[in-house]
Amino acid sequence: MREHVAFNFLTNSIPSTMEQKKYELEMKVEKARRLASGMSHLVLRRADKETMPPMAPGQFVEVRVGKAKVLLNRPYSIYNRTENELELLVSPLGQASRILADYGTGDTLTVTGPLGHGFSLPLQGTVALMGGGVGIAPLYYQARALKEAGTPFITFYGSRTAPDAEIVERFAALAPVHVCTDDGSAGFHGLITAHPALNDNTIGHIQICGPKPMMVASARVARQKGIDAEVSLENMMACGLGACLCCVEQTVAGNKCVCTTGPVFNISELTWK
Repeated sequence: MREHVAFNFLTNSIPSTMEQKKYELEMKVEKARRLASGMSHLVLRRADKETMPPMAPGQFVEVRVGKAKVLLNRPYSIYNRTENELELLVSPLGQASRILADYGTGDTLTVTGPLGHGFSLPLQGTVALMGGGVGIAPLYYQARALKEAGTPFITFYGSRTAPDAEIVERFAALAPVHVCTDDGSAGFHGLITAHPALNDNTIGHIQICGPKPMMVASARVARQKGIDAEVSLENMMACGLGACLCCVEQTVAGNKCVCTTGPVFNISELTWK
């Protein structure tokens, strides 16, 4: 059974995510930077200048993109959370995300969260964090939690081509990073699941987020090695409350809404082969 941990970096307390209050926050863009990959790194602050509420690594927020004039909010992983700031990585794929990626300093938006259940905080063995593309986002906040807890970890970052140096450097400041690229332009030339560092026999837990084929393949490797693993699913989460049923995932216990029972699942809960 997975343990959901809401790690509070300010007080070093770990309240249950099940008891966490959801907030609707008016926020302003403090900093905005378009990265070489095309993703945008947004740093947000509360408009009322209050501190950020506790948020667990692996949880997500729903963002109302006012400029997009779309009906539904958009879900984004928590890239980082500090006392006063919330950070998001935005990949400009759809209409709303393209508009959000162009937000600049001073723009305002509404954020609802924290939502869902996050990653476990393992206390034994080395943790392998495996991120693909923008799926690297929730793993940075988890990396901070692991570092704070004294849990050893390594990061594997898979990308089609050389990833953003800024992101790699943030992870590298905490622990070793292995970059894997499809085209061989940086790091290991090959799939993230083929990296030889995954043969480290001290790895006792794997935490994964990225494109579904990459997560399924990574989960398969974990099963083959007999390593406990969690995945953060990226199903379409339109409402974030379990009402619209857009994000339903088949599990061994029946269909479940990813936004409320996830987004993080232990691979033993899923029907993946």
